[in-house]
Amino acid sequence: ITISYCLHCHSQSFLPSTISGYKQANVVILHKSLADDFEKFCHANNGPLPLLYRSKPGDWKCPSLSSDSDIRTDCPQYRVYEHGAFTGSVKSLKEYSEQLKDMVTFYLGCSFSFEKAIQNAGIPIRNVEQECNVSMYKTAVPCYSISTFCCNLVVTMRPIPEGKLEAAVLATSELKEAHGAPIHIGDPGLLGIQDLSKPDYGDPVHLHPGDIPVFWACGVTGVEAVINCRSPLAFTHSPGCMFITDLKNDSVTVGSSREVPQVYCISQDPLHYSMVSAEAAQKIKNLENLIGIDPGERGIIHLHRPDELLKACLAISHARSVLITTGFPTHFSYEPPEENDGPPGALAIAAMLQALEKDVAIVTDQRAMDLNKKIIDDAVQLGILKRPVPLLSYRRENADSALIFLCENGNPGRPRFDHLIAIERAGMAADGNYYNARKVNIKHLVDPIDDLFLAAQTIPGVTTTGVGDGGNELGMGKVKEAVKKHIKNGDIIACDVEADFTVVAGVSNWGGYAIACALYILSTCEIHDRYLRKAVGFPQLLKMVWLSALPSVTKEEKLLKALVQHGVRSGKTASLEMEVDGLPFYDTHSLMIEKLLQEVQQ
Repeated sequence: ITISYCLHCHSQSFLPSTISGYKQANVVILHKSLADDFEKFCHANNGPLPLLYRSKPGDWKCPSLSSDSDIRTDCPQYRVYEHGAFTGSVKSLKEYSEQLKDMVTFYLGCSFSFEKAIQNAGIPIRNVEQECNVSMYKTAVPCYSISTFCCNLVVTMRPIPEGKLEAAVLATSELKEAHGAPIHIGDPGLLGIQDLSKPDYGDPVHLHPGDIPVFWACGVTGVEAVINCRSPLAFTHSPGCMFITDLKNDSVTVGSSREVPQVYCISQDPLHYSMVSAEAAQKIKNLENLIGIDPGERGIIHLHRPDELLKACLAISHARSVLITTGFPTHFSYEPPEENDGPPGALAIAAMLQALEKDVAIVTDQRAMDLNKKIIDDAVQLGILKRPVPLLSYRRENADSALIFLCENGNPGRPRFDHLIAIERAGMAADGNYYNARKVNIKHLVDPIDDLFLAAQTIPGVTTTGVGDGGNELGMGKVKEAVKKHIKNGDIIACDVEADFTVVAGVSNWGGYAIACALYILSTCEIHDRYLRKAVGFPQLLKMVWLSALPSVTKEEKLLKALVQHGVRSGKTASLEMEVDGLPFYDTHSLMIEKLLQEVQQ
């Protein structure tokens, strides 16, 4: 016998034990002429709308879900919609039996089905504790549209203690018919939800201290689709008043590391967590270990912080627009004074960002604009970049210059860039000067691009990464105490300006190559891709485009030759040979590129 109830008035803790652990369903009933399109809409948005069963026209039963059901009475309350307008709630649809003969019922998975799995993992369910319905919110995230079915995603929110986030994700990730893993963890504003205390459906659920709001895709998305399609007559369950099936929620064991999700915090303001498979995370950690060797014996091993590459690349993956800066004029007595560590790594990152269809720009010193334009043009000709990267310069004219540069009209609520990357960029020391590794002050050659990283710390939603190999590079302020202690001349040369994430490499270019490779790994990770697109739409299948954007020995060899022709010298030796930081390209840099690519393609 099918059991039904309405959670609008009662907590699940009061349910008879026979209900606990049974699969539940959202219900949408539409005219048969709309049924094929709605089914396509469900398949195109299977996070919020996992289709359990589609009836034939006029069929009130669903034998695969329940042995003895009648959809006209099995939900305790229904909503009636006419031409998209809600016209009332009813306890039974029997009075509509004649119209229902030409209508099709869709049974869609429901998040109440996974609450038992969450409880079994030892995680409190606050809406059950507070004896109220779960909170449901309309978001600003558009679903993938099919014909007349178009709407924004609806989500449920459950407060989860911070220490149990990964356990909650793990408990739900394989329950695909109950919406699977969360689609967002952290600040509700990132989904366009303004006020958690005012849900669009259900009841407000209060967060305990230390709780993080966690959002799952919700089947009430189907109700929004029904409203927007404006069909003459449609029915849905009332939110919280579910159809209960005869099927048990069997626990699912997660298989390979490809399927095991991990959770990482990528921003504090606004609070934002990301998700990645254990397999992809391990590959990126392996990349970090590969580039962390110290061929110059500078002592950089002491600067290393675990998982910084992974967290930086997760943050970059979520960004829409990225600003890169590079340029270290260490050779002050030559023209140009730039070294050849930095630009290749910056262009490797830019190439992958272009392939991922993100906006990317480069900011550098005004005096080096012509040189950088030539390098970018070379990179396009050599097939490294798909198209030229916009090249910008920054001047400090007043106290607001950095904010005006980074944000539209200087408004912190409208940043032009979500993420800033500095790679082998001269960084300001504690005394306001800029030093090369030999303690020579090169401030006269450096524009104060550090201002942008300092300003970014005050702009919500803008994160930063610094890539360096000696501690005097922009962003290395995060590890400045280790630089002062372990790096030669560190007490003077250490950069004082922090980035959110610090990627330490034996050679900074390697850090750029590793970021490009890590972004490729993330883009091909199903768990991360689903989280990025909020479980709506389809996975992007652009693997060949992304593969072709990866750095290669051939591309980097050609680029280094072009840099030599422009008079850009090796950092340590100032030689115009095929070397970077005094290390030969062949058998040192070429071998590192091969090792990184091998890790990507395993």
